[in-house]
Amino acid sequence: MSMDEGIITKKAHLFERNPANPILDANMWPYKVNSVFNPGAIEVKGEILLLVRVEDLRGISHFSTARSKNGVSDWKIDPYPVMVPEPEIHPEEVWGIEDPRIVWIEEKQSWFISYTAYSRGGPLVCLAETKDFKSFKRLGPVMPPEDKDAALFPKRFGGRWAMLHRPVTTYFQGRGHIWLSFSPDMKHWGDHQIILEAREGAWWDAYKIGLGPPPMETEKGWLILYHGVRQTASGSIYRLGLALLDLDDPRKVIKRGDTWVFGPEEPYERIGDVGNVVFSCGWVYDKNDDSIKMYYGAADTSICIAEAKLNRLLDYLLK
Repeated sequence: MSMDEGIITKKAHLFERNPANPILDANMWPYKVNSVFNPGAIEVKGEILLLVRVEDLRGISHFSTARSKNGVSDWKIDPYPVMVPEPEIHPEEVWGIEDPRIVWIEEKQSWFISYTAYSRGGPLVCLAETKDFKSFKRLGPVMPPEDKDAALFPKRFGGRWAMLHRPVTTYFQGRGHIWLSFSPDMKHWGDHQIILEAREGAWWDAYKIGLGPPPMETEKGWLILYHGVRQTASGSIYRLGLALLDLDDPRKVIKRGDTWVFGPEEPYERIGDVGNVVFSCGWVYDKNDDSIKMYYGAADTSICIAEAKLNRLLDYLLK
């Protein structure tokens, strides 16, 4: 891609912010909280359901749900948390649960949630299962610390489940890459391999990268929205980019975009508990108009939405 193409793509705004942003913030919550952000997102029973990361006044996060018919306004928020840390039973959750990503698995007729549990040993990947977002069956930790930004694929490959995640090791001097792992039972994971590497130098994704929402199945491949972190003299900047994995073998990367496609520009994305951050854990596709609703946390403080056309995202990657 040429410099001119990158500039044109940026100006074209593949993702368009909704003028109602932020669509959810702490002031809308039925109980006292510090911030709401980084929700998982699905469509169920004619509604958009967000499983929201809610940070309380201690700094510990739990999950709450918000529902809307149009996915933008008139949110119905549960009057109490739906999933809270249980460190007495699950010690890995001692400092909270964070950043849920939700996948419907047809084979099991259940929703599966990958989330980060903040343990004394560092953040690690856990799984939970639900059918109604009222009761949750924890499946426990599946990756050791430090690991996060995980999501399952909704189907098996060669009889095995697959999961994208982002471990961090001292070998890479704190840099984080996106890995792919396989499992026969969602409990025991192996065949770990790097799929996408954080770039080096001045690139927008040169420090850490991590998965955004769960992979989206398209006719061209598995569409991946990922966040990239760039370290600057004034701190980190979190932006979003795109990649495409092979439908039958997600170990194969078909395309990875060079430029970021969405980054912090508005005041609510620039200023907050953690400034200069856009961070997505959920998106919803509407095949009727080929549109994607991408829900994201803004500055670790509020929840926003941006929309895109799937065909335009694929065109950007493939052309």
